[in-house]
Amino acid sequence: MITMGVEEEYLLLDPVTALPVPLADAVRAASGMEAMTEAREVQTELLQAQLEAATPVCTGLAEVGGHLLRLRRAIGAAAQKAGCRPVACGTAPLAGGAPVAVTEGERYQALQAQGARLVDEQLVNGMHVHVGVPDRARAVGALNRLRPWLPVLVAMGANSPLWRGRDTGFASWRTVVFGRWPVSGPPPQFEGPGDYDRRVGALLRAGAILDTGQLYWQARVSERYPTLEVRALDVQLTVEDAVLFAGIVRALVATALREDREGVPLAPCPPEMLHAANWHAARYGLHRGLIDAHGRRRGPGEAVGDLLAHITPALDEAGDTREVNRLLRLFLDRGAPADRQRRALASGGLQALVALAATESPEH
Repeated sequence: MITMGVEEEYLLLDPVTALPVPLADAVRAASGMEAMTEAREVQTELLQAQLEAATPVCTGLAEVGGHLLRLRRAIGAAAQKAGCRPVACGTAPLAGGAPVAVTEGERYQALQAQGARLVDEQLVNGMHVHVGVPDRARAVGALNRLRPWLPVLVAMGANSPLWRGRDTGFASWRTVVFGRWPVSGPPPQFEGPGDYDRRVGALLRAGAILDTGQLYWQARVSERYPTLEVRALDVQLTVEDAVLFAGIVRALVATALREDREGVPLAPCPPEMLHAANWHAARYGLHRGLIDAHGRRRGPGEAVGDLLAHITPALDEAGDTREVNRLLRLFLDRGAPADRQRRALASGGLQALVALAATESPEH
């Protein structure tokens, strides 16, 4: 069984004003969080108004869901003691006049020096799915085959329509914010692991990035774990949605590994078309359909159907088909996450939005 793990980033908001608050250390120090902090299940992020939760290595979707639910509830309880509320939305719905303080640490301070105002605006949260791979060569081969599917993930998982108190008009504004860093967006195609390492090494020597953690591609070979890490998704409102995408991503990687092993020719994927498709996915989500990596316009149903047809053999092999289909029906019935945020804001204002996205919500 191919293993997986999920990382989720959350914002810490004032429960009354909905403004980001720099209370990450207070939340991590709350009673009951010490063991999770020591196990690196709950970690700091770039800004002090953010936290990251990381599941252990998992083999099944139920296991992923159980860990995410446990982590969300524990962080929610600790945040309540610290006087804030953690929310699972891709961007901060509001921001105050003064920037949120950067977390202490040499690397974070270096990022602030490099990114300047961009760091002040890095109030964005993603969901990262790590999928186990046999070796680095297979990881790079699978990475090449994942590229055409990244815009579909961006469109489906878009959960960041709001920014500084206004609707951006984008389904995933987080994708736009991350796209401003030097190395970001869909990854290029690589000839193999040697080519991957040479090109990353050139970026490091040039000083374009501080370290490999700054490879903000939407999918990359992990330098810490024997995994392929898919980073295209905004953090999801609910555990059910997160589990859905964990299953989809694992099946995408499994399919890519099989195609690489069998020598299936790579489909043409021009970088300019892939980047345009990615922008279109961030702008509209599933509302106007998608542009695929070949330049074809696909309706929302076609795009999701194409994805399912592509990964169904891998879902069958993992025993995930029924659960992914169930979760997908639930996802489509609820509506896209960005639409859910907009509906909550329109019906009940910021308080309703915060309640919708709160990690300790009963819905989660």
